[in-house]
Amino acid sequence: MKLVTFVAPESRPRCGAFIENDSKIVDLAAVYRERWGKPSATLSSVLSIAEGGAGALDTANETLKAASAAPKAIIARSAVKLLAPIPQPPQMRDFLCFEKHLTQAFQAARKVRAQQSPDPQAAMREMEEKNILNVPQVWYERPLFYHPNRLNVIGNDDEVVWPAYSQLMDFELEFGCYIGKPGKDILKEKAREHIFGYTIFNDFSARDEQTKEMAGQLGPGKGKDFDGGNAMGPCLVTADELKDPYRLAMSVRVNGEEWGRGNSSDMHWKFEDCIAHASRSETLYPGEFFGSGTVGNGSGLEHLRFLKAGDVVELEVEGIGILRNRVVRK
Repeated sequence: MKLVTFVAPESRPRCGAFIENDSKIVDLAAVYRERWGKPSATLSSVLSIAEGGAGALDTANETLKAASAAPKAIIARSAVKLLAPIPQPPQMRDFLCFEKHLTQAFQAARKVRAQQSPDPQAAMREMEEKNILNVPQVWYERPLFYHPNRLNVIGNDDEVVWPAYSQLMDFELEFGCYIGKPGKDILKEKAREHIFGYTIFNDFSARDEQTKEMAGQLGPGKGKDFDGGNAMGPCLVTADELKDPYRLAMSVRVNGEEWGRGNSSDMHWKFEDCIAHASRSETLYPGEFFGSGTVGNGSGLEHLRFLKAGDVVELEVEGIGILRNRVVRK
């Protein structure tokens, strides 16, 4: 099932599911009320379904099957606005799961930082001599992550406002999973049982700001944290439908031109590794999001090719769909 959060004109956000090749949406709460004559708190949001566990997912599936009995609850996708599947996840973690991206991005980041110095060639030599912006050994020892701002989440077709302090805006081709079953100290062998579903993630980045702040070895900071920087969608594909997340073709287009392509089979760290690592002495809750990090060739940085105002970025992940956003200056 492909779950969505949508807003019809003059309406509050509602929970639905794609049908007919993602061209239509079933309003699940409306179908439930029509079919069974009472409201369903379980179907009030995608997060509520995740929190409700297997029973809630069964309710959603049975409701979807009954959609033909409530034709007014079937809406054209073009008639509504899609929000992120879970508009404000309880928590977000973004990992670095793809070695190829990390290697290529560090090489390019050296060039970006060097170009900001009075003597770029000398700056490059210094970084090479001091082993600056190389893949650290610790990356091969554990899955590393940072916390994106969960309040900066936007959905499909939303505009991303270019942060005023940046000159180099970039996209990142990622996907990720949502936690369904809560847990603590989760074994890697049991971690897949805790995944509720998957979506596409575009971790927009102010690269010039990021390269400056990462020198402090604390985190990306304002390189990532700005309004609308975390685009997610267009839907959440439940884990029972997307049975193998590690064989998915991934691609990115800018204004219709393909800029990069990869595959989730290249993940060095799998979501099971990430869940086991993050849950050590810490409880994970339904709705929390785990990003994969960028697939190799999945960012403009790797090609030293950056976005311009007005560019439309499309991320496509096999089995999930297309996440589309426009970058604008205001």
